Amino acid sequence: MKFAHIADCHVGAWREPKLRAVNTKSFVSVIDYCLKASVDFVLIAGDLFNTAMPPMDCLRIVVEKLKQLADKKIPVYIIPGSHDFSSSGKTILDVLESAGLMQNVCKGQEVEGKLKLDFILDPKTKIKIAGLLGKKGGLEKNYFYHLDKAHLEEKTTRYKIFMFHSALSELKPAGLEKMDAMPVSLLPKNFNYYAGGHVHIIDKKTIAGYENIVYPGPIYPNSFSELEKLKKGSFVIVDNGHIQHLKIEPHPVESFELECENKTPEEANIELLDLLKGKELKDKIITLRAKGCLRTGKPSDIKFKEFFSKAYSEKAYFVMKNTNKLVSKEFEEIKTSKSSVEEIEETTINEHAGQLGVFDAEKEKELTRELIQMLSAEKEEGEKTADFENRIKTDVDVVLEL
Repeated sequence: MKFAHIADCHVGAWREPKLRAVNTKSFVSVIDYCLKASVDFVLIAGDLFNTAMPPMDCLRIVVEKLKQLADKKIPVYIIPGSHDFSSSGKTILDVLESAGLMQNVCKGQEVEGKLKLDFILDPKTKIKIAGLLGKKGGLEKNYFYHLDKAHLEEKTTRYKIFMFHSALSELKPAGLEKMDAMPVSLLPKNFNYYAGGHVHIIDKKTIAGYENIVYPGPIYPNSFSELEKLKKGSFVIVDNGHIQHLKIEPHPVESFELECENKTPEEANIELLDLLKGKELKDKIITLRAKGCLRTGKPSDIKFKEFFSKAYSEKAYFVMKNTNKLVSKEFEEIKTSKSSVEEIEETTINEHAGQLGVFDAEKEKELTRELIQMLSAEKEEGEKTADFENRIKTDVDVVLEL
């Protein structure tokens, strides 16, 4: 018995075309591995795509790979994740299932106020599979509270797998303490393997009554901070009970940090360009995080363009920066004394963050800032009004994951 467990593919997630291509390439690499290894089946524990209706180029590639699995009679069992549904309830997963390219294992019916899940029986291995979908904001907890566990927990000699797309309180890593989660006790007991998704961590734990709770990690990092932390994508192969996390690294990631606390822009610029000295950058993804409060000048005085130019001259694949925590005393004094629009916006964001209850407070702040920036964009020279409106709408849909 050999199967693959992947999750959080988020195909189509990155707005930057080169990073979107890397993310898609990671998915292709995983499926190619599964084909070569002749796994018995593939589990996808939610968030195959980043949106319910993904871009056509991404959809085409995914369909091609799923078709290759189907041609080799390797079933794909999936549960919808928090990114797989839109507010309208429409999702491309329904189309893919109708085409025979995958099977949604989240099937069942309500019986006397309880949710009774059906088991899916893999025809080759005779393994029994059940699962519950994930929803935004951890709202799938309501399904778990009303889950009829009796028939799921019945002990049997047959290997059983439960798929879920939720954060578990007992497995939350440092830094995600505020993330909405549920206790592991809401999962049905007596399964041999719990195929998790949603939380972008690489973990495997056994808790009394719950054997092999596994998070495979995303097939590729999905944000700037994840690129810094994870560097690579990952997935899991289970071969006759042996669980192995495998890495995917289409391009090595090299991360740099520029500390600007109490420095002048001139001092920061010297250190900035020194960061690249003696570094092999060819074909790498470069991340630069600049932080601290400048003693004089303003963040725009730092020569990031020179850093980018030098990195690309060394054949770096892609270069990106994060300056969210880079400020200056000069800027802050002006902002305070003038009561600028930026200050008003930031104050308002901080005061109201977390009231929606859909995202955690920090995520909501980040989304709000991105939306403000997008909605303040101006029409480009020669751009038609309809094209401008569609561009803004598309960008907003991506950020809100609609």
